[in-house]
Amino acid sequence: MAEAATIYALASAPGRAGVAVVRVSGPLAKAVFLALAGPLPPPRVAAVRTLQHRDQDIDRALTLWFAGPHSFTGEDVAEFHIHGGRAARQSLFAALDELGARPAGPGEFSRRAVENGRLDLTRAEAIADLVEAETPAQLRQALRQYDGALAGLYEGWRQDLIAALAHAEAAIDFSDDGVGSDAFDAARTAARQIIAEIQAHMDDAGRGETLREGLRLAIIGPPNAGKSSLINALAKRDAAIVSDIPGTTRDVIEVRLDLGGYLVHVADTAGLREAGDRIEAEGVRRALAKARESDLVLMLRDGTAPYTEEIAVTPDLTVWNKSDLPNFQKRDGLTLSLSSGEGLSELIAQMTAMVAERLETNGETPALTRPRHRRALTEALASLRHGLDAPADQPELFAEDLRLALRAIGRILGCVDVEELLDVVFRDFCIGK
Repeated sequence: MAEAATIYALASAPGRAGVAVVRVSGPLAKAVFLALAGPLPPPRVAAVRTLQHRDQDIDRALTLWFAGPHSFTGEDVAEFHIHGGRAARQSLFAALDELGARPAGPGEFSRRAVENGRLDLTRAEAIADLVEAETPAQLRQALRQYDGALAGLYEGWRQDLIAALAHAEAAIDFSDDGVGSDAFDAARTAARQIIAEIQAHMDDAGRGETLREGLRLAIIGPPNAGKSSLINALAKRDAAIVSDIPGTTRDVIEVRLDLGGYLVHVADTAGLREAGDRIEAEGVRRALAKARESDLVLMLRDGTAPYTEEIAVTPDLTVWNKSDLPNFQKRDGLTLSLSSGEGLSELIAQMTAMVAERLETNGETPALTRPRHRRALTEALASLRHGLDAPADQPELFAEDLRLALRAIGRILGCVDVEELLDVVFRDFCIGK
C-alpha cells in the first residue's frame, strides 16, 4: 500500500483572528516540524518557536507535537498556533507546500482517525455535529455521541451478532461434537432479542434526527391574524413584512430560532382563505403543504373575527390574537396580544414544552441521529427476520442472514472483522480440545 500523503489544514475558523491553528498530519509531519520550528518538544508540551523557511521568518508561534499513534489521526501530528492574519497563514501554507505536504480534503483528518482506529464512524459524525451545533440540546446530543453512547449500543449488538453467528456456524460445522441443535436454538433466541432491541431503538419518531437538523414548526391561520407579527416577535427582529393589508405574505418565510435550547425552523405562511388571484392561490397551497410536512403546527386566529372552520390542517396548538381589543372573544386555546405583548411569554413557554416533548428521550438509550444509521438498522432487521423464517433443517440460510445483519451494523461503526467470528467460535466451543 502506498504511503499516505502528509496533509495540512486550518483547524480554526477562516478569516482574520487573533490566533489561527494549522494542523499537519502524516509521515512528513516530523520533518516539517524540524524544518520550520527546530527540535521537537516533548509530546503534548507547548513550545514557543520562531517559524522559519528559506531563512525567512514566518511568525512567532506556539507549537505542539503529537507522536503517532497517540494523536487524533493516529499519525504523527504537528500543530502551529500562529497569528490569525492572512499573510501569516499564507506564508505558512506556502512553506508546507514546499516541504511536501498538501491541503487536506473535507473531513480528511477525521477519516484518517477512523482508518487508523482512533475513532469509529459514529464518533467521527459526532465531531461534525459538534461543529455545527447551534443550541444546547444539539450540543448535548453530539457530546453524548462523541463520548461513545451510540458506538457502545451498536457495538453491543455487533458483538451479540458475532456470538449468534458463531453458534450458528458451530451448529453447522461441528454437529458431531455435540454442539448441534442447542447452539442453533441459542442463535435464534439471540436474534429475536436483538430484533426487539433494534426495533425499540428505531421506534423514536425520529427524535434524534429532528433534534440534530431542527424541528419544523409552521404558523398558519387566516389573513391579518398576526402571523408575521408573531414570527417577528419570536425572532426579535423584522423577519417578515407586517401590514394591515390582507394577503401581504404570499410565500413561506422561515426563521431559525433557539427555542428553549432547541433548534426550531419556524415558517410564516400565507393567510388561508379563498384566494383572489393565482399568486395568492399558490401561496395558500404552499402554506398547507408546509403545515402538512411540519413536525408541529401552530394555528393563529383573530379573536375579534367570527369563527369559521376553513383550515384543512389539524393544529397542535391554537392561539387567539388581539386580546387587547374590546371586541375580543375568549375561546378554547391560548390568548395573545401581539400589540401589548400580553400572553407572549406563556405562548413561548407552551411552544418550548411542545418541542421538548417531541425531542427529548428518556435519557437511557441514545437517540438515533442519522438517516444512514436508520437505513443500516432497517437492513439488519430485515435480514434477521428473514433468517428466523428459514427452515430449521437449513441453518446455512439463517447463518447467511446473520452475516448480512452483522455487516449492516458494522457499516454504521465502520468495522466488519471476520477474524472476531473465529475467535468466538474457538473460545465458546473449545473446538480441537
